[in-house]
Amino acid sequence: MLSGEGASNIGFVPSPLASAPARALALILILSAGAGTKAAERPAQEFGLPTAAPEDVGFSSERLKRLDAVIQQTIDQNDFPGVVAVAARHGKIFYSKTFGWQDIGARTPMPQNAIFRMYSQTKPIIGVAMMILYEEGKWSAQDPIAKHIPEFAGLKVFTGFDPNHKPLVEEPVHAPMMRELMTHTAGFGSGSVTTPEDTLYLDANGQNFILGAPTLEEMIHRLAHTPLTYQPGSQWVYSVSVDIQGYLIEKLSGQKLPDFLKKRIFDPLGMKDTGFYIPTEKLTRLARQYYRTDAGELKPSPELLFGLGPFDRPPTRPSGGGGMLSTAHDYFRFAEMLRRGGELDGARILGPATIQMMSANHLAPGLMTGQWGGGIHRMRPGLGFRFDFAVYTDPGLADETTGKGTYLWLGAAGTCFWVDPTYDVVFVGMVQRQSSDERPNLEALTRQTLYQALVRPDR
Repeated sequence: MLSGEGASNIGFVPSPLASAPARALALILILSAGAGTKAAERPAQEFGLPTAAPEDVGFSSERLKRLDAVIQQTIDQNDFPGVVAVAARHGKIFYSKTFGWQDIGARTPMPQNAIFRMYSQTKPIIGVAMMILYEEGKWSAQDPIAKHIPEFAGLKVFTGFDPNHKPLVEEPVHAPMMRELMTHTAGFGSGSVTTPEDTLYLDANGQNFILGAPTLEEMIHRLAHTPLTYQPGSQWVYSVSVDIQGYLIEKLSGQKLPDFLKKRIFDPLGMKDTGFYIPTEKLTRLARQYYRTDAGELKPSPELLFGLGPFDRPPTRPSGGGGMLSTAHDYFRFAEMLRRGGELDGARILGPATIQMMSANHLAPGLMTGQWGGGIHRMRPGLGFRFDFAVYTDPGLADETTGKGTYLWLGAAGTCFWVDPTYDVVFVGMVQRQSSDERPNLEALTRQTLYQALVRPDR
């Protein structure tokens, strides 16, 4: 199993699956012989959840072929090396496929149990961990952060630089609150944007000395001596807030972050391959990460994104913002727990009322203008932010095909997931390619082509 410890913040023609085993085995044998990169249907029973034919849950098998074609095209065009995609409705898996390669050079077909670097898709797990502690009365959304991190009591707000390039500061209009920490509105930056205020997180060599801290305690110490980058509540800025939450989980629980997550989330949900590093015996399952050259070729990434890793040993500073690894199986069980109101297979992680509160949009309309965003998502009319997830408050206004209240997030190497409470759909997509301007948005591609196949939403 993946042990729990990581490192950094960041900024998608099944036949009826119930009758698939024989064909799935034949496809696996063909792919193992190096016959190609076409989709392989995988037995959905491996997820420990019921399965269904697409038509039994309102989907058209014929129209789902478009989803196959869209994903396969990303492989054929060297957009992605390989993809694992899983979808369920009403808790029944109706789509479970792998595409392409785990390792292009070695011609290793993508297995369903491949382990992926999650990067920012770590954040929703941290959000759930924070809500576990919320249910225990350890914090309130209206608390000043300094109530739990006294070192933050004297934080000032950056206003610019003087002629000697020393930061100018002012008092905050109000102390940053926990609800703002959970929604990227508390005033913290990330150090990954080329704005004057973001340079506060960079040292003389251009390195992020906040996320470069060797321990969570040192990270907090460095943040306590760095100004906030804007007035709390006045902007939405993708930030180190979830790394701070990782520290808070340790402080409020009295446990190391990896240990808390393992005991309270991973073990109860059967997430045996999720954590902050990979034991030696599982390294062969790590999906190779790639970048795309100017010539359009996929090449192995020379290094991990954002200074993360190495992932073969416990980190000294586990990153709640982006340090975890997981599989489609594990992350799907996590997402299904959320869909079911905080429980899966008898393991109660959160109460339904907590999931509802966590899932609500917590942004004021003035922050949903399209001015601010993180990665490929901009907070805009119809798209807001819950605690550590984005949420579609009005899909039509946001020009998206999904149900109202759908919440989602993604990782820097292309992984994605969403939970749609209106149509009762859960989707997980896994891929490993470094972000770039021309990289397709797997989440948008798969959601658009998945929902066109939902022909009987009444089922």
